[in-house]
Amino acid sequence: MEPVNSAVEPARLLSTGKAAILLGSSRQHVVDLCESGQLPYVRVGKHRRVERDTIDAFLRAPAFRPGLRREQLASLWLHRAVAARVVQDPVNVLDHARANLDALSREHPSSSGWLDSWRRALDAGPEDVLQVLTSSAEAAVELRQNSPFAGVLNEAERRRVLDAFRHYWAGRVES
Repeated sequence: MEPVNSAVEPARLLSTGKAAILLGSSRQHVVDLCESGQLPYVRVGKHRRVERDTIDAFLRAPAFRPGLRREQLASLWLHRAVAARVVQDPVNVLDHARANLDALSREHPSSSGWLDSWRRALDAGPEDVLQVLTSSAEAAVELRQNSPFAGVLNEAERRRVLDAFRHYWAGRVES
């Protein structure tokens, strides 16, 4: 979407970098939002500019979660699907995660921080694991970046969750 409106007050136009700071995202993410039509912008020369009011409206959108970038929110959706598996079959799913964690420990022996955190959560049981899998707290977001739950969802399930997320993401600014 590239509306051209020269009547917009220049002081109200933000660079993609400044818009990214306000959104708590990367500049590239703002560019992607502009290019996909989710964030209206104007061109000033070769540069994209976003109206401050547009950023404010985006921040007020009910689906906007401050602090979670698109990829972090997609990961949260995937891990919530994994959480459903934990609830259905806690013993086998946690055993699967432990086996993955053991393999990760051999591959990344110097990464003891997140390995230890996952081990503690797994040892504490399903309730603690579910908290990490479903929380939008910063520590949980960081921990999920190194998830031991690979293979819990098959490829078709992963694809369905990610397709549902993309559909949600595409419509969130419109609401």
